[in-house]
Amino acid sequence: MSLEEQRIKIDAIDTDIIRLLNERADVVHEIGEIKKQNGLEIYAPEREEKLLRSLCKKGEGGRLPDDSIRAIYREIMSAALALEEDLKIAYLGPAGTWTHQAAIGKFGHSVKYLPQPSFGDVFNQVERRIADYGVVPIENSTEGAVTHTLDLFADSPLKIYGQVMLSIENNLMANCPREEIQQIYSHPQIIAQCRGWLAKNFNEIQPIEKSSSAAAAEIAAKEPNSAVLGGSLLSELYNINLLERSIQDIANNTTRFLVISHKTCPPTGNDRTSVMFSVRDEPGSLHRALEPFEKLSINMSKIESRPSKRRAWEYYFFVDIAGHCEEPELANAIEEVGKNCSFVKTLGSYPA
Repeated sequence: MSLEEQRIKIDAIDTDIIRLLNERADVVHEIGEIKKQNGLEIYAPEREEKLLRSLCKKGEGGRLPDDSIRAIYREIMSAALALEEDLKIAYLGPAGTWTHQAAIGKFGHSVKYLPQPSFGDVFNQVERRIADYGVVPIENSTEGAVTHTLDLFADSPLKIYGQVMLSIENNLMANCPREEIQQIYSHPQIIAQCRGWLAKNFNEIQPIEKSSSAAAAEIAAKEPNSAVLGGSLLSELYNINLLERSIQDIANNTTRFLVISHKTCPPTGNDRTSVMFSVRDEPGSLHRALEPFEKLSINMSKIESRPSKRRAWEYYFFVDIAGHCEEPELANAIEEVGKNCSFVKTLGSYPA
């Protein structure tokens, strides 16, 4: 076939795709009306992941890889969400941060994003129902827990509704040649993730910490002989040249983000539950608190401790355990934990 004939064929396929997308939007609208009548959440991560896996399976043998199928349908689902509800997502801003990128990866480009100056503001926007959901970082595979997020859960009524695992690839960006760089700006955690590379390549320069990689990019875009470390999205948003890719010290650097809401996610059959508790200040109290999980062979994948800030030497413990909080066995275990604690709170269950 000639080039023109192939283009006519593509036009015909596109016409069919648009027709089918509109048909899909009509069905999604009907589902949305049923959900509203029954007081159900419009966004359903438990259904979303099952659908994406099913679509990837249907695509086996075709030219499109799984990542492409997921990216395409992420935007289709994002457009559907925007049609059903004026969905607003609060995230730790400004635009261009890894949290922004994680939020887009979860909700797509069609919904409305509300960048916030602090972790507390993200929680506040959701608590006041100005935003429907919030996205905040919780831990990094190399730097550990994001303590600000952990601290906010102690007094917040919000629940964990979902999570996003984002592979972090930090880059060097500047509007001058590499040898002319005199200042390097970035967020403290990004600087920490690139310590080895910086020591090897810019040992004479002390990186300057900023509140976010986006704030650093804004400075680097205007200031001569300045560079920024961060995600490639910054290069596009702030028109900065990307000089060197993937400079983080650990190749498989991953950050985990949480989606927060007023409700927790329904069971999916493959879930994780986060719980926080405070033990009495006496010998063996932590062991006794965790014993119910061991007795029931419930896997605990994470534990972190934080000062309670209420009394000296009192600590909160945050644990991630396998299962959903509505499952009787896990619900009983959490109840048993409470008998040996001065405080216990289920933060939410979500797809693992």
